[in-house]
Parts: sequence; C-alpha cells; structure tokens
Amino acid sequence: MSLKNTLALLGIEVRDDAEALTKNSRDTSIFERKPQLIAYPKNTDEVGTIVAQVARERAAGAPLSIAPRAAGTDMSGGPLTDSLVLSFTEHMHAIPEVAPGYVVAEPGVFYRDLEKETLAKAGAIIPSYPASRELCALGGMIGNNSGGELTLRYGKTADYVESLDVVLADGSKTTLRPLSQSELAQKEAESGLEADIYRKVHDLILENHDEIDRARPIVTKNSAGYALWDVWNDAKGTFDLTRLIVGSQGTLALVTRARMKLMRLKPHRAMMVVFLKDIHDLPDVVHRVMKFQPESFESYDDQTFKLAVRFLPQIVSHLGFVKMLQLAFAFLPEMGMVATGGVPKLVLMAEFAEDTLEAAREKAREARIALTDLPVQSKLAFHEMDAKKYWTIRRESFALLRKNLRGFYASPFIDDLVVPIESYPEFIPTLNKLLKQYDLIYTIAGHIGNGNFHIIPLMNLSDEKARHTIMELTPKVYELVAKFHGSTTGEHNDGIIRTPYLKTMFSPKMLELFAEIKKIFDPLNILNPGKKVGGTEADIEKFMIKSQ
Repeated sequence: MSLKNTLALLGIEVRDDAEALTKNSRDTSIFERKPQLIAYPKNTDEVGTIVAQVARERAAGAPLSIAPRAAGTDMSGGPLTDSLVLSFTEHMHAIPEVAPGYVVAEPGVFYRDLEKETLAKAGAIIPSYPASRELCALGGMIGNNSGGELTLRYGKTADYVESLDVVLADGSKTTLRPLSQSELAQKEAESGLEADIYRKVHDLILENHDEIDRARPIVTKNSAGYALWDVWNDAKGTFDLTRLIVGSQGTLALVTRARMKLMRLKPHRAMMVVFLKDIHDLPDVVHRVMKFQPESFESYDDQTFKLAVRFLPQIVSHLGFVKMLQLAFAFLPEMGMVATGGVPKLVLMAEFAEDTLEAAREKAREARIALTDLPVQSKLAFHEMDAKKYWTIRRESFALLRKNLRGFYASPFIDDLVVPIESYPEFIPTLNKLLKQYDLIYTIAGHIGNGNFHIIPLMNLSDEKARHTIMELTPKVYELVAKFHGSTTGEHNDGIIRTPYLKTMFSPKMLELFAEIKKIFDPLNILNPGKKVGGTEADIEKFMIKSQ
C-alpha cells in the first residue's frame, strides 16, 4: 500500500495533486525540489503517527523522508524535499495560552497573528523580529533560529524558547526544556529513544568538550551547524536540548508546540543617522554607538542609497497623497547628495528605545556627540517622516530593484554573512572587489551592530553563466568569511545552499560530531536529510532553479 493510502486510512489529510506539489516545491531560495506527497497534520498525535509510519517503511527499505514546512519563507532550501512534506500552517496554528511573561503556540501560526495576539493580551512580543515577520510562521523561526532588526538588543529566537513539544524520529512525543543535573540523571535512567538521546548527547559533549568550546563562533549571530556549545549552561547548571533543536531545520525532531518568553519593548524611539565616506572609520563608529545600547543598528550601502532616489515615485506611491508628499519632501536632501556626487559609502541607522521620548532622544544626542571627533556626518532623525524615510530605504530598495529589472530575480546564496566588527575595513572592500569580478547586480544591507550583512544578487538562473557564477563564487565568499573568523549564516541557516560549506567554518572533527548528533536523534535519517549534515555541492547544482 502506498504511503498516501496508508496515511489516509489513519485519518491524515494528504494531497499529491499538481497544485499542492507545485506550491511545496519552492521556498524563497534558488532551489526547486518537487515532493511526492504533502501531509497536513491537525495535532501532535497525527505528527507522531506520520513519523512512526515513515520510520517503519524506511526501516523496511522504502526511500522515504520528512521535511517540515511552515510558511515557506526559508531562503536556504530548508523545507524542500523530493519525499514527504509536513505542512503545519493549514491546521496547527493555535495559540492556546498567552500570559504576561510567555505564550504557547503551534508551529504553523504566522508571526503577524502571534504578535497581534500577544500585544493585545500581554503587551509584549517575541522580539527576535525577523524581516519576514509579515509572512513567516513560528515553526520556521524556531527551525532557523531567526533574528532581525531587534536581535542586536534582545537576541535571537533561541533566547526566547522555554520549552518545546517535539516528535522524535520514532514517532514518540516528549517535551524538551532545561534540566538540572538531577533531572538529567533521571532522564538518562529511563528507556526509549529520548533517554538514549540524553545519554549519548551528554557523553558526546563531555568527551569532546575542548573541541566544542573551540568551535564556538566568535561572532554574536550564528545559525550554522548544531549549537553543541550551548547545551550546557554552566551559569545555570542546566542541560538544554532545545538549544540543539532551535536552528536544526527539522533535522533532529519535529516541533509541534512551543512555549516562548515574551518581552515588553520600550515604547518610544529616536534615530541617529550616520553618513560614512571612509569604511576605515566604521569599527570606531560602531563601537562608540554600541556603548549607548541602541535597540537596532542597521545599514545600507551607496548602491541602495542611489536606488532609493532613482525609484522614489514607487517608494512613496502606496502611502496616500498627503503622506506621499511629506515623504517625497523629506527625500530632498538625499536627492541633493546624489546630484552633487556626495553619496556616502554607507548609511548607518541607530535607533534608541526608552520609556520616554525625551530619554530616547537624549540617547541619540549622546551617541551623536560621541562621534564628533570622527570624520563622519551625522544627523538626528526625530521627525516621523525623516525616520520613516531611512527605514523605507533600508527595507524597500532591494524589492524595488527587483521589480524594475525584468528578467532578474533575487538569488540568495551568499545572503547572510557575519564577521567581527574589527574586520570591516578589510572585509567589506575585499568582498566588494570579489563580487565585482562577476559583474553582479547587488546591494549590501545589514545589521551593522553585530556584523551581519545581507547580500542578495539579482540574477537570471535560466542563464548557465549565472548558475556557474553561483557555484564558483559561493566557496570563495565563504572562505573569505572564514579568514575573518565569521559565520556563513547569522539567521538564514544552512539548508541546501550552505551545508556543503560548513567545512569552511568548522574542523573535520566538528563535522563528525554534527553527523553523530544527527545519527543519535535520527538513526534512520528520515528527518530532512541533506540539511545541516550530508549536503553536497552536487545538491546545489541538482536542485537549483533552471527556469524562472
């Protein structure tokens, strides 16, 4: 009997029609991979039933596997498979509990709906706040350990996980949370896959403590590999497997419910903008501004700046007539910069949040004063439209570029680099020089406060030359990142695109440990294989979109 018929007899909603398969064959990456079957579980029990059935058939020799999928906004190919997709957004999107300090929610709930609910009932949010927050779902945020504009001050998704209900690779269900040493000993004394996982992971970490400690990325944002260095919390004396599950892209266990901490954000904000003409001043600027604890510290380059001015009518057209005029008027100084050739190499936006508006503005003023002896221009963007203007440039210009260049498409393959702040003067020019060798259309923007740069070239993947560029350029960029002890991904994760290049970041021994962790959790390799462990450059070529 086929898997489709078996699952249907077990009461699972399944589809294999062309519409469903096509919808689930892409995310927002450069890949396309057509699944055989889509399952839409309604609850944790059904997820367990599906996993158990796939495990049985896999043990009998069937080439089956499972890829979990939430909203499909992943940029790495994480939810793509040629086997079974488990789609969570259709049914598993409940928010059973909202309390002052936490929320309990299922993986298929969209972040926008979750935020609306937690703000209404608790006046707080999960502040990892990804850029795709209007489109993404909680399951993807957990799977990728997502971050965004507010990560600088508040941390990434992993920092807000209190516990996770998961289905393990044999179909069994459990709740993972931080355990004390005595609780860990109790778990290890039990039987079954969960106990086996605790024993083996504990032993692996103890036996390889020094290697794991050396492997810890020195940058503040990282989604590459499995976070073995975070399982033991020495300060709290806890052992926490959720730190492995978060960021694992569904390769170790399937999350069916999460308890997440909530945080009340400061209600008032004020912005300082810095115009930088010499990249060598950047580390000093960043370090000085960071002393004042900005809530966000973003950046965009001169290409982005020029695009915003070039496509100004499209930027302001959706705002309504009055606000359109207001924002257009606010752009006049920037238009003057372009006209006179005074475009800065980088524009930095530091936003400060406090309990009162005056306190936020005072922080911005103090940060600006701290830069007065440096050869940079700065301004305070206290007017609503002035601040909105800079956020619009940061968030919208790439989308505008994409819309206005026919035949070219966003191609994320080097889209999430992280390097130490001190490396900026050497790293950024070297990166630009490397990219210019390939005649790419691209912009650089990012979270400058923690060294996280987003570079998404526009390419036509129907062109064999573009495909060749991706295969040739990708390892060069990641080798450059490794030279500066950075990370290949701060928040977008490994997926198909970066798993083959984990070798640029980690030692052969660490790669062996990652493979062992995968085997401990998933002995039959049924949970999203080829991501985090086992992926190859041949996979990139094989699954890359061939027509757009």
